[in-house]
Amino acid sequence: MINNIETVLYTGKTVTTGGRQGESRSDDGRLEVKLSPPGSSGSGTNPEQLLGAGWSACFIGAMGKAAAALKVALPTDVSVATEIDLGKTDNAFFLQARLNVSLPGIDPILARTLVDAAHQTCPYSKATRGNIDVTINLI
Repeated sequence: MINNIETVLYTGKTVTTGGRQGESRSDDGRLEVKLSPPGSSGSGTNPEQLLGAGWSACFIGAMGKAAAALKVALPTDVSVATEIDLGKTDNAFFLQARLNVSLPGIDPILARTLVDAAHQTCPYSKATRGNIDVTINLI
């Protein structure tokens, strides 16, 4: 089922040239990144790292919303370490992901509640749900 957006809050605009050996730029000039294939010795990043960076930032924001709803504060040193695997089965390429969430000082049951709520509301989690294997670990 596709969800229709009633109000667009922001549109990120980028242009990529050269594929995995090229570069990406945003229309506002804030992002300019060289790209390199995963595992290569190239000087740039790769789409898997960029997905991990965006998803983890969004996920922390979603945990913050969940914490506010429960009237608890997230620790200032909250972190999400993402691992995005690019893999192959037969002749098809796939992604899978692990989000390793650190919520220092938060009771494990409350931490799991926050993580589960964030996974339901984070737009990146919604976009990948049912499409790729995702594991969320509390570390």
